[in-house]
Amino acid sequence: MSTQHPSCFSSAHFLLVLALLSLVGCGSRQTQPPQPSPVEIQRTVVKLLPGTVKDRQGWATDIQVAFTTQKLDASVSNLCSVLAVTEQESTYQADPQVPGLGKIARQEIDRRASRLHIPGFLVSAALDLQSPSGKTYNQRLAAVRSEKQLSAIFDDFIGMVPLGGQLFGTFNPVHTGGPMQVSIAFAEQHARDYPYTYNGTLRQEVFTRRGGLYFGTLHLLGYPADYPEPLYRFADFNAGWYASRNAAFQRAVSQLTGIELTLDGDLLVPGSLLPSSTEKAVRTLGKRLGLGDTAIRRALEKGESQAFEETDLYADLFALADQRAGKPVPRAVLPGITLKSPKITRNLTTAWFAKRVDERYQRCVQRGGK
Repeated sequence: MSTQHPSCFSSAHFLLVLALLSLVGCGSRQTQPPQPSPVEIQRTVVKLLPGTVKDRQGWATDIQVAFTTQKLDASVSNLCSVLAVTEQESTYQADPQVPGLGKIARQEIDRRASRLHIPGFLVSAALDLQSPSGKTYNQRLAAVRSEKQLSAIFDDFIGMVPLGGQLFGTFNPVHTGGPMQVSIAFAEQHARDYPYTYNGTLRQEVFTRRGGLYFGTLHLLGYPADYPEPLYRFADFNAGWYASRNAAFQRAVSQLTGIELTLDGDLLVPGSLLPSSTEKAVRTLGKRLGLGDTAIRRALEKGESQAFEETDLYADLFALADQRAGKPVPRAVLPGITLKSPKITRNLTTAWFAKRVDERYQRCVQRGGK
């Protein structure tokens, strides 16, 4: 009977394991492609911009800074996504003009005054007062052409006129600005790493090209999302982060329960502990999912982050939906939201916005392929 020397077997085994680990390590190691330099990003943006855009290098530089400082992948797809939203929102104007904006603003003032039972003659008297610019508020409203100008009027009106504070408190009613029409509240929440020094307020900075592009790019691309195509990011830009994913979740809930839900991406009632329609519907599936009301609530509270996809609720509910459908159901759908704003005079939706941006995106990608 032959025997093997233990030390020889151990050495051979050890070497074999090392060899296998080396092979596995080499096979699993993925090298990231080098990112283009700032100059290369700028050249690509200049190429992707429509031929009618003026100051192409200026736009390219501001977009490049946004991508570089946020450490975003400057792929043609991502660059075209930013350009498509910019074209849709402003047609490449740093401070886009809005037709009839002064009239819209006056109607909003009168609407708020009526709601607070403030007599119209008091409103007219306040607007006839001289503002810090030397002109009356009425004169400035009559001449206003852009949200940047309107925001400045409201800042003065709130600060200088007692009635302004009564109508608006400390909140300027102009909520978006700049070439990508990004939310000013979003910018204020994400200003920590803003790369530029500036005079004045961050609100005023959002109305600049560089500020609007920086925060607009962050709002569009600054969160992880496993969407099959950019269309759903465009919808999220309009409706909020993960709105398309959450709308797909709501649709799956509706299909499983037979309860009709509004596919708006809002899984909970903002700022309320009361259960939303979505939460109530999910609770009816609690026994099938093996989840109590508290666990359901905790999962839904993660609905504004990617972490929601890691919850048992998300995984198990979609497993049920897939089983019922006999195939995987969509993990992203366009939210069914009607857009409401004093500036909007037509019946527009988030889906309409996303599809319009996607059309511009496809044309941009084609320019990149030339």
